[in-house]
Amino acid sequence: MILERAIKQTLRGSIPAPLRRAVRNNLPRREQLAEARLFWERQSLALVGQRRPRARGRILCYHSTGQLEFGVNDVHPARFRRHIELSLKAGYRFVRASEIAQTGGGPKDLAISFDDGLKSVSTVAAPILREYGIPYAIFAVSDWSDMKHPWYIDRALDWREMELLLEDGAEVGSHSVSHPDFSRIDYQRAVDELCISREVIRQRLGFAPDAFAIPFGQSRNWPAACAQSAREAGYRIVYAQAEDTRPEDTVARTFVTKHDNDHIFKALLAGHYDRWEEWF
Repeated sequence: MILERAIKQTLRGSIPAPLRRAVRNNLPRREQLAEARLFWERQSLALVGQRRPRARGRILCYHSTGQLEFGVNDVHPARFRRHIELSLKAGYRFVRASEIAQTGGGPKDLAISFDDGLKSVSTVAAPILREYGIPYAIFAVSDWSDMKHPWYIDRALDWREMELLLEDGAEVGSHSVSHPDFSRIDYQRAVDELCISREVIRQRLGFAPDAFAIPFGQSRNWPAACAQSAREAGYRIVYAQAEDTRPEDTVARTFVTKHDNDHIFKALLAGHYDRWEEWF
């Protein structure tokens, strides 16, 4: 943020317009700045963050495993397996996300969830999880699985693939129709994103999910009015992607990134990131 602000201040200064344009055109993209900040924050908190006592279970939030185009959200398959082995070695027990959501779970309970309904959940993550007998949850973006967004064709799970994972024991919930930032859309659009995605899943998979995962999932992405709308739409559980800072009446999850090596993952389990939120 400091680097970005300094650059912007420089650009507003008295340097000649051609040079100003040249500098602006070579600025790091916002996504690159966000990832650099994320990397250094997680490295720093692994070293200086505080272990936080915990009485309840923890739900891990992944996205893809081996789809490089998803950037910081893509955890390498070998690292994903390593996270499982580190957790088991530390004495954790893997349970369903819904169990922790409904009961709180115990301090040594872990659950795995995947946002976005991406293809590698089926091709990479599910076979690994099957080896260890670990349950998991998937949150689908209905337009992406309907193949209405060209970029997600061959990147998102289609409904038949989702159905096979469901038959394999996966929990499936909604992640909206189009993955908007709910803080940037109006009330009626929010209602439509909640209701239509639930109805599409009912039509495609034969049941209406009672769980919803907030797109982006940070505290600022879920206005208070959305909580009531979600309840009226039929959702009993709303998952966030932040622990201590999450919106009221949501279930906490812990975001896992591609940078989370052994040291960072152990710090994550110890609660070093429970007050941390992603910047994007």
